[in-house]
Amino acid sequence: MRRLLPLLLLALACSHRPAAAPPPAPAPAAPPAPAPARDADADFRALEHRYVVEFLQRNPTESTYLGGSGFDPALAEADGRLRDLSPGALAEELQWVERLQRAFTDARALQSTSLRIDREVALAQLRYLHHLYAERRYQERALDSYVDEPFRGTDASLQGMTRTGEGTLGTAAEWRALARRLRAVPAYLQVAQDQLQTGVTRGNTPDKRMLVRDGLDTPLASAEYLSKTVPALAEARASGPEKEALVQEVQQAGAQAGEAFRTFRAFVAKTFFDAPDRREAGVKPAFAQDHYALGEPEYDWALKHDLGVSETSAQLFEGAQGLIEARQQEMVQLARDIGRSHQWRLPADGFAAVRAVFDRLGQDYPKSDREMVEGYRAAAFRLVDYARKTGLFEVPQDYQLEVVETPEPLRASVSGASYYPAPPFKRTGVGRFYVTPTGNDVEGLKANNVHAMADLSAHEGFPGHDWHYKTLTRERDAFGPLRWLMPGAVEDSSSMWADSMASEGWGLYAEALMAEPAPGAPAGFYTPEERLYMLAGQLYRELRVRVDTGLHTGRLTYAQAVDLFSQVPDFLPGSCTAPRLSAVKRASCKGAEEAIYRYSKWPTQAVTYRLGRDAIRSLRAEARRQAELAGRPFDLQRFHLALMRQGPVPATFVRAQVLRGLAGVQ
Repeated sequence: MRRLLPLLLLALACSHRPAAAPPPAPAPAAPPAPAPARDADADFRALEHRYVVEFLQRNPTESTYLGGSGFDPALAEADGRLRDLSPGALAEELQWVERLQRAFTDARALQSTSLRIDREVALAQLRYLHHLYAERRYQERALDSYVDEPFRGTDASLQGMTRTGEGTLGTAAEWRALARRLRAVPAYLQVAQDQLQTGVTRGNTPDKRMLVRDGLDTPLASAEYLSKTVPALAEARASGPEKEALVQEVQQAGAQAGEAFRTFRAFVAKTFFDAPDRREAGVKPAFAQDHYALGEPEYDWALKHDLGVSETSAQLFEGAQGLIEARQQEMVQLARDIGRSHQWRLPADGFAAVRAVFDRLGQDYPKSDREMVEGYRAAAFRLVDYARKTGLFEVPQDYQLEVVETPEPLRASVSGASYYPAPPFKRTGVGRFYVTPTGNDVEGLKANNVHAMADLSAHEGFPGHDWHYKTLTRERDAFGPLRWLMPGAVEDSSSMWADSMASEGWGLYAEALMAEPAPGAPAGFYTPEERLYMLAGQLYRELRVRVDTGLHTGRLTYAQAVDLFSQVPDFLPGSCTAPRLSAVKRASCKGAEEAIYRYSKWPTQAVTYRLGRDAIRSLRAEARRQAELAGRPFDLQRFHLALMRQGPVPATFVRAQVLRGLAGVQ
């Protein structure tokens, strides 16, 4: 206590001292600087770029098809791979899909109308992928997708190669990437076997027709193409000091790929057939029932979510009949006019009169497949000359169009003609208008007579697909890159088909456009005979709507659809299953069955032609109406460019944007 007492007294003394003045209050802190406002549009563009790169990394064939390395150099390595559809890879991909769905859903505060459209397109694409793989589990039965991918990847590699000299194509790096892709075929087809085997266990299997054509026939064609045709192309096109080594590498890889396809065919034959030589009759009973129909709920889901169409399959099926009948009557009248101009005696029955005119016109046919291909090329450039003279489009003087025979592996899906564009993200490559040879079959050549060529050339060549894709590629900076993407596949039963509604809708629109009056051409481009085939083309696509919706919702059987496809567009009565068929009817039924097979495995693709055309026509009519209300002339050329500057998406997605742009409103 003695030591504590002095301290206590000191403390008490100190407590009685006067208080010191308080220290001055600190100056109020300056408010924190506001965080810089985030640019939602810039953030979205970064998200979009990442999405496109990651999508194409997961879809390497599509990356090559689109020229992905021209979009982002990181995609160059994808040119040496094939898609990974193994269970583990798909599980990870579905997680990626869900992450991207959340990211695009959250991107709401966008100022740009164009980016808002990109957002909706991306969400539709991601929704489709989740539905395809997680809900439908389509990877377990996607036989045609599996056998098409290696061919498409190889063909896309060849189409996109750099020109290295007169008659030579492909850098050393491009040929090596192709060889790596060929070496990837065995592992890829092993995954296909595993997935199809899982489908067998689950009862989720391909239709018997697909088992025959894509399971037995296409693998043999692909084996031949990859092991023989591709090495021969390397020998003919490669150049430079490494040519010998490159050709040898492609030869070895092609041989491995060809052997893998033969092994895959053996798996299909053993798994699904008792007697593969008997084709459909040899399919095992467990797989012999029809298994192609998508079903009405799924079809309606696809119409709404993939194509942006408000009508249901039932409404489309019923509504198509009136359009078909009206088009038939239009053709009857024109056929009678043609008959009078040639002084032909025609049957009293209207449909028989149309058939009689077709038979007469069919006598002006090419005498070989080579002559047929040349005829289509000549017709396409007649159309180009017409567009220049009438000012319908501004066609550059150096415009080129390549018309060639359809490669063998594609012929199971391409019964007449098709178009494969140049890679839009690259400056190299060329689009091709494919014409499927007839094998010099006389009836097939008659179906491709000189009067029939203009309409198909307008669709596949100019001003259809070739002009459309060339314009889209030239204007690609005007729209978001994700609009080029094709979820599921480029073109097989896994495809979403939104791009088809844009491209095939334009193709069908282009056919009819060339029949419209133009400056100096009051009757349009076609002769009356060519116009009859143009109307037949329109009828063909109108019938497709009824057939496709009927096939996939149970309103039509496969055999009924084949009969309709011979009876209606070819004006040939009778069933294709009748015991005795004329040569003309037999050829018609063969073409009809090939078409119905394609529709049976590609649900909704067949309706995209007419629905896409109608969407363009509706948009054009509204644009004309608004121009007239505003007191300004309607510029058709400007309308076409405004539409194509929206990219390869259905007009249903971009209608408001096109109208605002034409009105000068951003």
